[in-house]
Amino acid sequence: MAVSSFSDDDDDVMSEINMTPLVDVMLVLLIIFLVTVPVMQHAVKIDLPHASSQPEDVKPAHVDVSIRADGTVLWGEQVVDDTSLRAKIAEAAQANPQPELHLRADRKVAYEHVADVMSEAQSAGLSKIGFVTEPIH
Repeated sequence: MAVSSFSDDDDDVMSEINMTPLVDVMLVLLIIFLVTVPVMQHAVKIDLPHASSQPEDVKPAHVDVSIRADGTVLWGEQVVDDTSLRAKIAEAAQANPQPELHLRADRKVAYEHVADVMSEAQSAGLSKIGFVTEPIH
């Protein structure tokens, strides 16, 4: 019968953390950082021309479309039918820059009327539609 010659001292758990690999990694990172910082700070000094123009900040107009509870559609303050609504949306879609469509729908309006107006706007090419709501008091 074979008897193992291992001592009980080899089975002890090592309770200290080996810090050498951690220090090596930190030194490598420090060297990389020290090498790359001067490269990032390097800039070419040139004398640029001066201009006094201001950037043009043109805010696109917005179009208010309201839908009453009975399904009546208003363009601004005017009541419009489906044909004139399509024409006005197509005209607004051709404007440059395109206006934002602010859609105000009554709380009791059928969703079908809102979906119809959104579908007309999308098919005409209006890409910005916003829903206008009232804050809760």
